[in-house]
This record gives sequence, structure tokens and C-alpha cells, in this order.
Amino acid sequence: MRLLFIVLLLATILTQYPLWLGKGGWLRVHELEHKVAAQKETNAALLARNNAMQAEVQDLKSGTAAIEERARAELGMIKDGEIYVQILSPHEEQPHVKTPKIPDRVGN
Repeated sequence: MRLLFIVLLLATILTQYPLWLGKGGWLRVHELEHKVAAQKETNAALLARNNAMQAEVQDLKSGTAAIEERARAELGMIKDGEIYVQILSPHEEQPHVKTPKIPDRVGN
């Protein structure tokens, strides 16, 4: 009777091992489900980025307004006759400009 119990226990362990720890076991399936979910999130973010880039490409191909906007924002270009004005926030630190020293007397 004791031998039969040990044989059945070993048979149960041998059949359960692949189910839990084997190549296609529950732990591996759980791990792969997490990887798939993470990859789906990454794909969704990349799809949104691609759609935004495609819309920008279409906008650049269709008219000059988008090109002009990018030239102003990225290259700092202005049109003829325009005056560039930059308004700094009072909370931002002012850039320190070194002023040249002017001698008091001529000849120094």
C-alpha cells in the first residue's frame, strides 16, 4: 500500500511539473501575458506618435503656414518689416551680460 502511494505521488508530481514549471507552464504563460500587455501599450503610444507625424507631414506638404511656423519656432526667423519682441517672465532669472570697462581717462 505504501509503495502504491509513493508511485502515485511520483506520477502526480511528474505530470504536474510541466503544467507549472515547464516550457508552456502557467508561470511562463503569466509572464508572457504581462509582456504582451506592455508591448500593446508601447505599440499604442508609437501609433499615436506616427499618426501625429503623418499629420505634420501632410500639413507641411499642403501649405506654407506650417513651414512658416516651424521656421519661426525652430530657426527664429522673422518676416521683413517685423520686429522681434521677447517678453521675459519676472520669475525667470535675467541673463547676466558682461559690460566692457570704459577707462576714466583717455590714454589708459
